[in-house]
Amino acid sequence: MSDGHEHNGHEHVPSRQRRRFPGISSRTYEHPADRSALVALRKLSGFDTVFKALSGLLPERSLRLLFLSDSVRVSDQQFAHLNVMLRDACYILDLEKVPPMYVNQDPQPNAMCIGLDEPIIVVTTGLVELLDEEEMRAVVGHEVGHALSGHSVYRTILLFLTSLAVRVAWIPLGNLAIMAIVTGLREWFRKSELSADRAGLLVGQDLQASMRGLMKIAGGNHLHEMNVDAFLAQAEEYEAGGDLRDSVLKILNVLPRSHPFTTVRAAELKKWAESRDYQRIMDGHYPRRDEDKDTSVRDSWRESANHYSTHVKSSKDPLMKLVTDLAGGAGDLGDRVRRGFGGFTNASPKPPQGPETGPSDSAGDDQPPRDAS
Repeated sequence: MSDGHEHNGHEHVPSRQRRRFPGISSRTYEHPADRSALVALRKLSGFDTVFKALSGLLPERSLRLLFLSDSVRVSDQQFAHLNVMLRDACYILDLEKVPPMYVNQDPQPNAMCIGLDEPIIVVTTGLVELLDEEEMRAVVGHEVGHALSGHSVYRTILLFLTSLAVRVAWIPLGNLAIMAIVTGLREWFRKSELSADRAGLLVGQDLQASMRGLMKIAGGNHLHEMNVDAFLAQAEEYEAGGDLRDSVLKILNVLPRSHPFTTVRAAELKKWAESRDYQRIMDGHYPRRDEDKDTSVRDSWRESANHYSTHVKSSKDPLMKLVTDLAGGAGDLGDRVRRGFGGFTNASPKPPQGPETGPSDSAGDDQPPRDAS
């Protein structure tokens, strides 16, 4: 990055030298799972209808007035250090129009990028008080990455539909239809967070700061009590540990969440930071926006499919191992599932074989025990 640059009409001197990415396309940092989840979302029955209807009905002007009246707008006069970070992030990612940013009073550490026509970035006081300057820079870059990728539209619709689902919960069919779309949006948004984490790293260019920020979001402002390597080891244990029951519980635990688990985010970001792709970007080799129109949708799908194939094959998760083994023709399905559940599906001892045991002596005994948990 240059030593002082006029961007969007403001003279801007960054706190330290950082590489800039002129004309960078959001494809550069978008996680393959983000793109494939969005493709799946758009294929969801009724999504296009809901999307078009809400795009015209959502009170975006009211939303902007709400933040203008009840939050603090970041500027040269208010939260000036955040204003510098915001302009720095937009300059690095070459986002020409700097989105407005607001600080909202809320002890919960959070940030979001919303808006249909133009993105708005909102950060809470809890987040501002929790993170140091470099950690916060990664978060601001994360939100600018959402803006550059056009994620704010879908995020806004997710917020609205989540609220609407609560209001119409008494209408069975209506609620089911809305919840199907909400579930699809949440799945996409969890993946989009992985993309935005990458954008945050491109802006901050400090992997340790990104790791610290995620640790603090998980464990609070007790950095002296935490360790990055131990935190990443948790992600590995989460990925590999347990049996098929744990795999199913992981799926159930993540379904209502809008964000991936912080340990998983940290591990994914570290893996990308150590990849050849990241190094090529830092060396100036990355897709440009002016090439986006020539990019084949089929190529994006193929890349996403290859990512999932590689992920399933390399995953240590018991369910993913089962899928890989069965796809390769390894073993009997019933036997694999029983062993995957740690014998849970066949916990009772089998009756002894022999003349003293009739064919139906224990017909009703071989039932799985109730899970104490």
